[in-house]
Amino acid sequence: MRLTMPTVAVEGTQLTVMPFRDDAVIGTMSVPALVQLVPSPRAEEDPKKLKASSGLVRRHAELRSTVQRTLKSSQKGKNVASYAEYIAEGLKGELGAAWSTPPITLWHAGPLAAISDELVPGSGLRTLTIAPGTMVIAIDGETQTTAWHDLYDDPETYGLTHTELAQVRVPFELYVDLAAADARQIFYDRNVQGVAVAKNLAMSMDQRDFGTRLAHLVADSVKVEVDGKRVPFSRLVNASKRQVSRGDREVITLSALRALVVATIYGRSGLSRSAETVHEDELPAGTRPEQVEAAVVPLLAQLISERAAHFVNRSALTAPAVLAGVGIAAHQALPWSDPASSLEADELDRLLADIHWEREAAYWDGIAAKAGVSGRLNFSGGVKDSGGRVADAILYPATEAGRKIRGRRS
Repeated sequence: MRLTMPTVAVEGTQLTVMPFRDDAVIGTMSVPALVQLVPSPRAEEDPKKLKASSGLVRRHAELRSTVQRTLKSSQKGKNVASYAEYIAEGLKGELGAAWSTPPITLWHAGPLAAISDELVPGSGLRTLTIAPGTMVIAIDGETQTTAWHDLYDDPETYGLTHTELAQVRVPFELYVDLAAADARQIFYDRNVQGVAVAKNLAMSMDQRDFGTRLAHLVADSVKVEVDGKRVPFSRLVNASKRQVSRGDREVITLSALRALVVATIYGRSGLSRSAETVHEDELPAGTRPEQVEAAVVPLLAQLISERAAHFVNRSALTAPAVLAGVGIAAHQALPWSDPASSLEADELDRLLADIHWEREAAYWDGIAAKAGVSGRLNFSGGVKDSGGRVADAILYPATEAGRKIRGRRS
């Protein structure tokens, strides 16, 4: 007796997808399917685990190394744990709707085992089958892939269960039957062609960041006069650019306003926090979030309101480093500042009252800006570079810098 072999049925992992070009599809898959199709990058870099792995896993690790960075030698390896925690918090509902993970970009190294006709005529939806043992590699989104492995390997540590994870759908795009050189090119394009977002700008978008939330509250609590009309100061704050240009309606960036807020909260140590997330449990000792908000928002709202014309006229006061220096000075008017250097609100006003905010080299060259050959000032120096010098000039009027910004000759 001879057994006949099946001619139609194809074994493997089936995924419902939609093609977007003749060698690529998009879709979603379950977490169990992801961890089964794409081995853990962390495990593939562990010599002991790799030595005990099957030949298939070792071949996968070898192919992966031709199109990916290693976790151990790059920042992405350090980000895996925090990424896993972020995903877990999102899945548990702790972040509300304000969380997201990008689609993972996968490379299917070879032809598909099978792909169906359209499931619904005209929809583009199809079912593809990935045969067991096929090489599927994450060429973008590998940090996320590793985080999913960590979550699935030990869900209890993150407050989850395998049952909960099995219900999650992970978005992906899959490139099929590409040469290794093409896969490497996609890796390059995804990691180099895109313009990286400056960290301080990205921070200004983080609505879970306490400094960003307070910056929005300050902007919303002030009204200024523009062309004879009273408008919210928030209309003059640009939340999407690293710096404003002359053609912009806005006069200040949200990241610059945030630098003012963070420096006000922490004083000089706020300079190093200008590009770091401010967590509520990291506020100055002995303070509570509501206490900080109640003290900082009205203080800065009044400071901005009294100098609204300087903001509207795009004076030096709109430069991030100058705002950070002002924040350091304002910090000393807060209840939790060092008693040895504390200021009353009226003392702070007097220190700021006679400063020349005009963008002129006579006042700001060498302090918050540099004058070029033409004499034009460049305020591009960062908060960390110049914020401290600005603060010293504000707080100590008798110094050379203090006299300079006030237009007093030596």
